[in-house]
Amino acid sequence: MADFFTLEHTDGAARAGTLRTDRGEVQTPLFMAVGTQGTVKGCTPEQLVAANVRVVLGNTYHLMVRPGADVVAELGGLHAFARWTGPMLTDSGGFQVFSLGAMNQVTEQGCTFQNHLDGRQELLSPERSMEIQHQLGADIVMQLDDVPALPTTPEREADTMRRSVRWLDRCIASLPAQSAQGKRQRLFGIVQGGLNPGLRSESATELVARDLAGYAVGGLSVGETKRQMEDILGVVTALLPAHKPRYLMGVGYPEDMLTAIGLGVDMFDCVLPTRSARHSLVFTSHGRLRMRNARHARSTGPLEPGCGCYACAGYSRGYVRHLLMAGEMLGMTLLTIHNLYFYTSLMRRAREAIMAGEFGRFAAEWLPRVSKGAD
Repeated sequence: MADFFTLEHTDGAARAGTLRTDRGEVQTPLFMAVGTQGTVKGCTPEQLVAANVRVVLGNTYHLMVRPGADVVAELGGLHAFARWTGPMLTDSGGFQVFSLGAMNQVTEQGCTFQNHLDGRQELLSPERSMEIQHQLGADIVMQLDDVPALPTTPEREADTMRRSVRWLDRCIASLPAQSAQGKRQRLFGIVQGGLNPGLRSESATELVARDLAGYAVGGLSVGETKRQMEDILGVVTALLPAHKPRYLMGVGYPEDMLTAIGLGVDMFDCVLPTRSARHSLVFTSHGRLRMRNARHARSTGPLEPGCGCYACAGYSRGYVRHLLMAGEMLGMTLLTIHNLYFYTSLMRRAREAIMAGEFGRFAAEWLPRVSKGAD
């Protein structure tokens, strides 16, 4: 696994590196686009590539219940199914089952839940999660973890964290060396423990002892304050090995990603850029724009001056707003392309600043810009 990740440069705690998979190399810091149902909403694979997206996520739970992992495997695996040739990551399904709330029951065996499509009772165990991800064929796969509903008691928080470690051992034991398509799969463990620094430290120490391909931080961006998230990241990243990638799950506001990069995080994913596009919200280098705002109706300028994305190269704000007001799908597609391009460009700029030893200055300049409210 030593060739999977190379740490190329550091600037304080901020890091620049390269991930190497059987389907290509990607540079970090890295934003990964979320493709829940085997597609990133609103974009073709070609449009994703043009927006400089390099890694796409698939959702184990949703692909398990429809069309079924066996169907995806018969059709060549998730890459062939979705016509995506670059690296892919699949989550374990744990967070989606957690989100079902009262519809699930966790035991040591796994999580029993009610299929949201037909109401059937299903069991998602560590072994089943690994089997599904083996069939889907992602390059990076995630352990099944026990995610507690919040708020919870300290006892429950400790119980779920330690169960996640036990489930990790079962994931390690059951994941084949290669996917069903004959490609290498790298398993990431997930650091849990809520907002308890002691539990987070225990979880990180247990995972590092298992010498995994990479380490994710889960259970954040679920209602805690930004300061609480920063404090937990500071505790966790200090315990993780420098030569392995670090992935902060589900965090996607630009300002939060820049803060996390400064604390030593390498990888991010979030539905925010695509979901925001469907609600007419645009991310730019000078804050957020609400494209339904009447002030854009007669604008001949692009969404963001100087942006190199397809949407900004060919369409005016006035036209895009017209599409959105008319309910035309093209409007949402153009905003999705722009938002993804903005996110990947922000990661590129952060990497360049790290390589130049100027990340502190870069973050100080960009944090107030990207965190400005919608206009």
